[in-house]
Amino acid sequence: MARVVVGMSGGVDSSVAAHLLKEQGHEVIALFMRNWNEASVTLEDECPWIDDSRDAMMVAEQLGIPFQVLDLSAEYKTRIVDYMFLEYSKGKTPNPDVLCNREIKFDIFLKAALKLGADFVATGHYVQKAETVVDGKTTYRLLAGADPNKDQSYFLCQLNQEQLEKALFPIGALLKPEVRKIAEEAGLVTAAKKDSQGLCFIGKISLPEFLQQQLKSKKGDVIEILDNSPKVNEHSAKIVDKNILSEDRVIRPVFTPEDGNKIGEHGGAHYYTIGQRKGLQIGGKTEPLFVLQTDVVSNTVYVGQGVHHPALLGSGVEVDSLTFNWLRPDLALKEGSEMRFKIRIRYRQPLFEGVLQLKNGRYFALFDAPEKSITPGQFIAFYLDNELVASGEMI
Repeated sequence: MARVVVGMSGGVDSSVAAHLLKEQGHEVIALFMRNWNEASVTLEDECPWIDDSRDAMMVAEQLGIPFQVLDLSAEYKTRIVDYMFLEYSKGKTPNPDVLCNREIKFDIFLKAALKLGADFVATGHYVQKAETVVDGKTTYRLLAGADPNKDQSYFLCQLNQEQLEKALFPIGALLKPEVRKIAEEAGLVTAAKKDSQGLCFIGKISLPEFLQQQLKSKKGDVIEILDNSPKVNEHSAKIVDKNILSEDRVIRPVFTPEDGNKIGEHGGAHYYTIGQRKGLQIGGKTEPLFVLQTDVVSNTVYVGQGVHHPALLGSGVEVDSLTFNWLRPDLALKEGSEMRFKIRIRYRQPLFEGVLQLKNGRYFALFDAPEKSITPGQFIAFYLDNELVASGEMI
């Protein structure tokens, strides 16, 4: 049997992962990652790390396995928190959970586990791992979790073959109710614990207060763009025209204050993201207002009425070549080629159909039908059936 280090979060999923591995006869070590020291922006009643570490330790005691706390707060600040501030300052919306898995759990944490003599690291992710042979070499596959309501493959979209090789996902083939039932039958103290909804291994935070630590409040104009304005009409025609060049299909309208009317003020364009509804604090409109675009240079937020505003839609997006990641390098596109995929641009979004192209070293994802709220800084993931094979950051 193998020596397996389990990333214990203090939740039921990682608890059951450790339990199942022990039942299978593996030598299991529990390791809790301490990633956060700043309590002022954490909503303490949601997921405080101190309570989580205590729960993880209690489960380890119940299972009779060693337990350690690994303080990664310095690395987390450098690789995740500082990066988040930088991206928000540029008007992007980063995904800390994707980054945490790539930079912390399956990099720094993995290396720490290997120093403990681990053969594998295990987590409580709802994903599955499989193997195939390509050119005589074992290739690892990342598959969606068996529970369609809990599949977390999107959060692991930036992993590589070396990381997948060392990863185990003990609960990936189970449904969430089955996981809770196993925890109850085993008498684990986390059996009925509420799922965490916050940042990776931190908990739920107050995002405005979090951002205000480094991104200062700055008043700016909120401009309403009507759904029949000239630029919106031009955009509406373009997103349904599949005969135009891919690099033109992915261009979004760039609004200026002259394209609409000022209807209020905001506290900083970097606090808002495309598709956002809450937080504008502007009323008196027939339909709810949604953020269509932000300009952090002029500190302007552009909004439109209604969830069906045409400027919320896009028929494609360019994907950053520097962050583009082929989990399956053997399937990588050749220059000038394209491939059909199932796609998602956010967690838990139903997969939709589209094409990925590689033209002059640039990746373009073209959608069969327009999609809402394409958000720069978020990740787009590409699937073949239930296997995640590639991903990258949307520009």
